[in-house]
Amino acid sequence: MRSGLGLSLCCRTDGAGTHRVDDRRVISGIVHMLRSGARWRDCPAAYGPYTTIYNRFNRWSRQGLWFEIFQALTGHSGIYGLAAIDSTHIKAHRSASGGKGGPSSKRSASRGAAAPASSTRSPTAKAGRASSS
Repeated sequence: MRSGLGLSLCCRTDGAGTHRVDDRRVISGIVHMLRSGARWRDCPAAYGPYTTIYNRFNRWSRQGLWFEIFQALTGHSGIYGLAAIDSTHIKAHRSASGGKGGPSSKRSASRGAAAPASSTRSPTAKAGRASSS
């Protein structure tokens, strides 16, 4: 575990490049984006540039910093063997269940097997017609 999580977050001391965005704002932005489930590009500007929010989340994830923060706050690692939790859901449009509403015009399998195929002519349809000569 690193000594002092606050010191491990702010790394730049050489003064090169642009001013560093406040780590508290970045952490708030990361938490906001993870809770909302939105794209990183849709991050509100109040948290800083979305590229900074994403890059720090990605970098800190690779470094294992989130596990260290969790352990420092709760006292345990939070890992209890193998587990997978997925909160993904799909919202389907109301017409996604298929076709138009109302009763189905399809025959059931048992009724359809006994009836002649609908693409062939019925033998009785021709016999019932009178010849027109």
